[in-house]
Amino acid sequence: MPGDATVLNDKAAAERFREVVLPHLADALSLARWLTGNTADAEDVVQDACLKAHAGMATYAGGNARAWLLAIVRNASYSWLARNRPRSVVAVGDLNDLEDVAMRDNALTDPNSPEASLIAKADTAALEAAIAALPQQFREALVLRDINGLSYREIATLLGVPLGTVMSRLARARGLLMSQLGRAP
Repeated sequence: MPGDATVLNDKAAAERFREVVLPHLADALSLARWLTGNTADAEDVVQDACLKAHAGMATYAGGNARAWLLAIVRNASYSWLARNRPRSVVAVGDLNDLEDVAMRDNALTDPNSPEASLIAKADTAALEAAIAALPQQFREALVLRDINGLSYREIATLLGVPLGTVMSRLARARGLLMSQLGRAP
């Protein structure tokens, strides 16, 4: 029966989707938040990206599943932005995930103290504003490397630029961040 083969293929595709895509949904949402500027829009983008990933599961050839999914999310984000936002709108991402990192990195102070919480929120807000103020190409490279942890080579492949361009964009982005945050480069 031809229907049985389709059911097996659907089950296999669903299982592969669970293995390849689901472990990386938090990273996908984080990237989409940075690119779209807010959680609600990011959720829409990730949902669209998941549909595209599911439809393209047969074309996934293995390798770094996270980078594959983030490439789909990036493309879905830019498609969504082109449909829903004028070019003059500047996106500011959520930093809920960076607040956790800031608290972990600040091991010398009591993370439960009101002072530590206030300092972390102020630092996070300043970092969020500085990242949002970066030109798009620098912000994108910085988020993919320093927040999503992709390698330089993965970023170069994802963005379709030479490895040296990725390194240059990251250096410029980090330099701009340091100068905006009042730290000498």
